[in-house]
Amino acid sequence: MSSYVTRKTPGNTEWFVHDRFGMFIHWGLYSLPARHEWVKSRECISEEKYDKYFKYFNPDLFDAREWARKAKEAGMKYAVFTAKHHEGFCMFDTKYTDYKCTNTPAGRDLVREFTDAFRAEGLRIGFYYSLIDWHHPDFPIDHYHPRRNDKDAKEQNKSRDMKKYAKYMRDQVTELLTNYGKIDILWFDFSYSKPATAPEWMSGKGKDDWEAEELIKTARSLQPEIIINNRTQIDQDLWTPEQYQPQEWVRHPETGELVVWEACQTFSGSWGYHRDEQTWKSPQMLIEMLVNTVSMGGNLLMNVGPTSRGYFDYRAENALRVYADWMKCNSRSIYGCTMAEPEFKAPFGCRLTQSQDGKRLYIHL
Repeated sequence: MSSYVTRKTPGNTEWFVHDRFGMFIHWGLYSLPARHEWVKSRECISEEKYDKYFKYFNPDLFDAREWARKAKEAGMKYAVFTAKHHEGFCMFDTKYTDYKCTNTPAGRDLVREFTDAFRAEGLRIGFYYSLIDWHHPDFPIDHYHPRRNDKDAKEQNKSRDMKKYAKYMRDQVTELLTNYGKIDILWFDFSYSKPATAPEWMSGKGKDDWEAEELIKTARSLQPEIIINNRTQIDQDLWTPEQYQPQEWVRHPETGELVVWEACQTFSGSWGYHRDEQTWKSPQMLIEMLVNTVSMGGNLLMNVGPTSRGYFDYRAENALRVYADWMKCNSRSIYGCTMAEPEFKAPFGCRLTQSQDGKRLYIHL
């Protein structure tokens, strides 16, 4: 058996550290402008102008079953879907806002289609839920908010009530964890500090703003075994290094304990569909990222940003095919594997993974 012991988690991470490989799906209104999921913030787009994406959102080529098959073929064992990103648009039929997919020309509950299709293929289900919401009238304007440069931004903030927004989040998380069967992962995003350059009346957002203890308590009361990340600013089950490759097993910053961790990465430089983005990763890099992550006791969550019509860009399909071809023969060195025992030293240019039962050592050249 592996001698590595991780920090105790409140949720069930046993299946998670066995399966090792998952699919992240960033999909929302931002797929229409097709230039990064932060387009509304980066370009300070007004509600009125951004509303055209809401009016025309109609993914006529979306087939959740095809997505699920591609994920399974690539060797992915679970999938995390953006139920709501920072833009505030909900990909599910919530009763707490009209800003949802069922009110667009799509006219369908896309979270429902995702969960049904992926579950049918035997994949576990995760929901990404943004703590940030640039559409909600009670979410305070800060240095990320699209309205930050409005002349009356400070005045607008006076009528915004973070407590009402925190209640809104709990209500929506209750819907997500009640209406869609067993959910395995809840992926919150994200807490942040106010930069020194921001006006004095702006503030960052953290656990007190989210009322994170109550939010997590709500989630655990509905799904006791669920895995929750630590981006509310409260340690839970999962550490989530983003867009970089850790060089060693991630440790708790205060206790030094080994933690359950998952690197989240993109095929290119963007999470949402970015038509003109050019930094797509090579096949070698894609495989090395998976091997490197597992060789340090972590999971890899690789992201796909579908187009506004609901299909995977050909470059994303090519990347998934790289994993499918490799995992067909080499998945034994990923599933149920972890960092090799300290007595085994990897030769230069190699990576080692070891089965958690200690019976097999895999050398990746």
